[in-house]
Amino acid sequence: MDGSTKDLLKAAIVQFNLSGRGYNRILKVSTTITDLEEVEKIEMHHVAEAINYRAFDGKLFG
Repeated sequence: MDGSTKDLLKAAIVQFNLSGRGYNRILKVSTTITDLEEVEKIEMHHVAEAINYRAFDGKLFG
């Protein structure tokens, strides 16, 4: 992950008040998205997509 991607992840932690478990889930989903695209490095759009899934889940089930 590069610096701007880490910054996005940190901002999501603050905005959504994520616990360590929430952070790990976003990271795990980001890794899965990265694997599906068959690339080596987690990029910003992978993390953004995982955050969107998390936000959608919270709105629907939270």
